[in-house]
Parts: sequence; structure tokens; C-alpha cells
Amino acid sequence: MAQLENFRLKVFRTVAEHLNFRKAAEHLFLTQPAVTLQIKALEDDLGTRLFDRAANRVSLTPQGSLLLVYAKKIAALVSQAEQELGSEDGKVSGDLPLGVSTTIAQYVLPRLLGAFLDEHPRVQFSLHSGNTDEIVHLLLDNKLSIGLIEGPARDRGIHTEPFMQDELVLIMPRAFASDRMSHDQLLASNLLMREQGSGSRRVVELALEKAGLKLKSFKNVMDLDSTEAIKSAVEVGLGIGFVSRWAISKELELGALKVAEVAGLKVDRHFSLISRTGPEPQGPAAAFRTFALERARLLADPARKRPRSARSSR
Repeated sequence: MAQLENFRLKVFRTVAEHLNFRKAAEHLFLTQPAVTLQIKALEDDLGTRLFDRAANRVSLTPQGSLLLVYAKKIAALVSQAEQELGSEDGKVSGDLPLGVSTTIAQYVLPRLLGAFLDEHPRVQFSLHSGNTDEIVHLLLDNKLSIGLIEGPARDRGIHTEPFMQDELVLIMPRAFASDRMSHDQLLASNLLMREQGSGSRRVVELALEKAGLKLKSFKNVMDLDSTEAIKSAVEVGLGIGFVSRWAISKELELGALKVAEVAGLKVDRHFSLISRTGPEPQGPAAAFRTFALERARLLADPARKRPRSARSSR
């Protein structure tokens, strides 16, 4: 289906949301000069300045702020029209701004998207990745239709629905002699954790506290900004860390990492689909929500069946 939204208005809305011409250009797959040209043409048509540019900072003028209110309403109406027109032939179509927290984006989403797009090829995704707090913020700011997160969403304006179970496991270098670890051994280790705001970190902290273990009791705690960084650091012997089973299937198959059990400590969680409280999602967002809630549980976790290489050095 052709894009119904006025192109210059779409460029304006994108720049206004990013307040950065370079980032807006990247989002729109345009060059920065092309974005600047579209904004200048729109300002000339309207006879008013929409942005103030000073000292490498971009801000909306009062006229720009007013136009943004209407631009968002127009974009929402266009999206609704596209969805209703597309639904006449029984097929879901339209744009779906989807926010996904980091672990889900890297290890789970590709499977979900592939299966979903097989059934709904006319849906166009705009993906935003970040930690749980960042995705919640984008959703509340109306920049996303729905989100997929790893940790709990505490905001009252968020509706949460679990769609898949996950387990965070303790990984260690393959040279470690055993696949079990005592509390004393755990506390004597360098613990590698995700950054503040990460859903994974929040879940691990709660599980440790439930087992009577506190972060301040560890020999050392190092914050890293991704699961991949934790895996790499563990592989070279910098410490141990908790990661999703979804993230380590290849490493277990290759014997690059080991999984250890800690007495009295099990870190289970649910991946959750989040939306704003109020009216239920419509169009592509509703279709994806139904798909995730009904079908995601059927996806096999490739790391659930631990390969022999993960046990062989016992």
C-alpha cells in the first residue's frame, strides 16, 4: 500500500522526535542534506521557522511545537486508515513501531518476526532496542505501539502480559572444574552484571536477595552494557555472570562456556509484552500481540537440552 502521510510532514515529525538531523536522516534512510532540504521547503511553505539551531543544538520553536501536535494526530489517522483499508481483504497491514529489550532483540525476536511475517507480510516494523527502562519510557512517550521486555514494568500506565518463560543461568569459563558452585565460591568471585535499568539485572538482584545473597557481599561487581559483553568477559576468565539460556546455545555447543548450579538459587523470569493502559492495541499491534501470546510459547529454546560438551569436563 502506498504511504498516505505527507512526506515532508513525516520528515518534520521524525526530526522533531529526535531533535537531531543526523539521527532523523538515519531513521528515514536519507542523507542529512536531504532532510535539511525537506525541512526548509516545509518552513517556506508555511512561512514560519519550525526549528531553532544554535551551538549544535536543535529545538522546536513555538510554531514547531504546535505543528508537532497536529503531525502526530495526522500520522495516527493515516495509520488507522491504512489498517482499515488493508483489513478489507482480510489481511493485516501497516506500520508497527515495536520496542524490544536487548536480550529479546538479539536472541528471541528473529524467530518471532520470521514466523509472524510469513503470516502477515504487509506489516512493516520499526524496531527500537534498549534496556527495559528505555522501552517503557518510549512506550509511555507514545513512540511505540507495544514492547517486549525482560524485567518487570512498575509504571501504572503500563499493561503487562507474560508471553514466554526464560531462565537466567550462571555461566563460567570452561576451565572451571565443577558444574556446581557453593555460596562461598559465588561470593568470592567477580560477578559480571548488566547495567542499571536492565530487566536482567533486576531479576538477578531479586533472586540473589531471595537466596540471602547481596551484591555488596561479592568480591567485586562489574557492570557491562550487554549480554555479549558478559559472555566475552567470562570466556577470558574475568569473572562469572548470569545470562539468558537463549543467549548461550552456540557457546554450550562449542564448549566455550559452562553452566553452573548454585544451591538454593534459581533465576526464572517471564518475557512480557507491554502496552499502554486503556484501549487495546489495534491493527498490526493487535495481530502481533495475539501472535506473541499464542505462539511464542511453542518456540523451542535451543539451549534447554544441555549438550554433552557442557558436562564433559566434570
